[in-house]
Amino acid sequence: MKVHQLHTALRVAALGVALSGLAACASAQSEAVRPAVQQVESKQAGDTPVTPPAPAAPAPNSTVAELQSLIQGRQVSELRTTYNGTYGASLLFKSDDLTYYVALFQQKDFWRVVQTQSDKQAETTYRAFAQQSADLAEVDIKRIKLQAEYARSERILAERSGQLATLQADQSLRRQQEQQVAARQEQARQQAAALSQQQQQLRAELNSMQNQIDALEAQQSELALARENPAPARKQSRK
Repeated sequence: MKVHQLHTALRVAALGVALSGLAACASAQSEAVRPAVQQVESKQAGDTPVTPPAPAAPAPNSTVAELQSLIQGRQVSELRTTYNGTYGASLLFKSDDLTYYVALFQQKDFWRVVQTQSDKQAETTYRAFAQQSADLAEVDIKRIKLQAEYARSERILAERSGQLATLQADQSLRRQQEQQVAARQEQARQQAAALSQQQQQLRAELNSMQNQIDALEAQQSELALARENPAPARKQSRK
């Protein structure tokens, strides 16, 4: 009865214990438990996960301290582990006295540890801790997704900005070219109009000159005929 009361007191005390570091136990952890810690590290929620203040060292007689000591001594085996973001739950077993330890943790820190010799209670507590880790990680997971969506939106915005700048540059160049073409066409039209007017003036001058030439040639022809065929002298009539 006293042992049961002691275990109950230890479990109650464990509920108020703050997060304690797994760094001390990670190096001496069993091969079954060590991958769990490594997986938690490999699945951190983003580059800067939400981390609670540094926890105080667990009380020497707490269940957390007891489990850490057992892990360091490789006296427990990992049966199950669930990860949700930076949170997780583990079910460990001490085979020499058939004792189960159920731990709720964040990153490398034990948050809650429950000790029991009841297989059913251990499984029930583990499932409860696993669900609690999922609930706790929901905000972190949402933040991770939002960060990813924001980063993607930034990349798309940069791409669209570059695309817009290219289109604007193309449009500006096209307008400049259109203006240059329009200016060249206007200049060509003005030159054509001037040349047309000059051509008309030249034609008028050419026609005038041709008329003068024709008149002079006609006069010369008449003079030549007159010299070749002089008119006969008239006879004077007698009275």
